[in-house]
Amino acid sequence: MRADAQANRDRLLIAAGAVLAEQGADASMRDIARRAGLGLATLLRHFPTREALLEALLRSSFDALTTRASEVETTSSPQEALMVWLREFVASTTENHGVVTSMVKAIEEPESELHASCVALKAAGARLLTRAQAADAARSDVDGADLFALVSALAWLGDQPGHEERAKRLFDVVMGAVLTDRAA
Repeated sequence: MRADAQANRDRLLIAAGAVLAEQGADASMRDIARRAGLGLATLLRHFPTREALLEALLRSSFDALTTRASEVETTSSPQEALMVWLREFVASTTENHGVVTSMVKAIEEPESELHASCVALKAAGARLLTRAQAADAARSDVDGADLFALVSALAWLGDQPGHEERAKRLFDVVMGAVLTDRAA
């Protein structure tokens, strides 16, 4: 891709992130293009559908979270790494209003462009959970799929108007149920 085309694509993704945070997944494509300082035709050239734009935006976010899992894994205790990463996962997913459903669907649909990123994200969380379990810091009867479902539910709740604080409180409740010794 030419440098100017890549720069436009990057500007569109940054603008899309900001507009989605404000307006949700149904945000106007025209508003996204305008925020990026580009025309709607440029947006549609890079992302012909809303789904293509959401997939690119989420893929970037999910890939960053997968990389982040590796970072916290090497710099934190197993328990702390799991908590920090899960908190960032929920925050990131909640920040992109209305995308939790797309994420949950993509993990079940191998033909989705988001599938590989979702699978890698889920595997990163499972790896952190397994590491915490090996250190006796997390329950052994919870697996990666359970963890993914729990944080997806928390992200969904945090995305609902007026429930942000409840989602934060319930995050602590869920972590108290998953971790065996939160003071360690």
